[in-house]
Amino acid sequence: MKTATRREVISRGFAVIGWGSFAATCGLGIGETIRFFFPKVIFQSPSKFVISPIEEFLLLSGDADTYGVIDVDNRWRTKHKFFVVRERAKIYALSARCTHLGCTINWFDDMRIFKCPCHGSEYRSNGINFAGPAPRMLDRFSITLNQEGILVVDTGITYDYKRFDVDGASIVIPVPNS
Repeated sequence: MKTATRREVISRGFAVIGWGSFAATCGLGIGETIRFFFPKVIFQSPSKFVISPIEEFLLLSGDADTYGVIDVDNRWRTKHKFFVVRERAKIYALSARCTHLGCTINWFDDMRIFKCPCHGSEYRSNGINFAGPAPRMLDRFSITLNQEGILVVDTGITYDYKRFDVDGASIVIPVPNS
């Protein structure tokens, strides 16, 4: 029986390490390729929310503020990240996410403004930014009326200020003669 020399032992050791590393790398590559074709399904929360009958907003009375807003309803701010805004002639769902870095904004009814607690951006009651680092006004979500006369907000459909006049960005309501 022939005994291996030191050189042979070292070269076999390096060969085993080299080929082992090569095989492991190939195995990982094949594993990642297989995972690519079988992605994990990620749970995504629903984006449509049935909120309340339109009559609830039509019954609101009072004078509109300087920007035409009669009322801001913040019941959906925490859970669904939007406000429902009632103007004299329309209702819309305003995003509760600051356009600066996405923090959840707060509504201050006494001052009639939205404020971001993170970096101090401020928005008027209709969502127009006027102070702080926010680059633009608040986005709106799709709002529709179902067959039963109930408002439905879809946070999966967003409208920026350039598209506020398209169908779905607001619900136009009849204005009573004054």
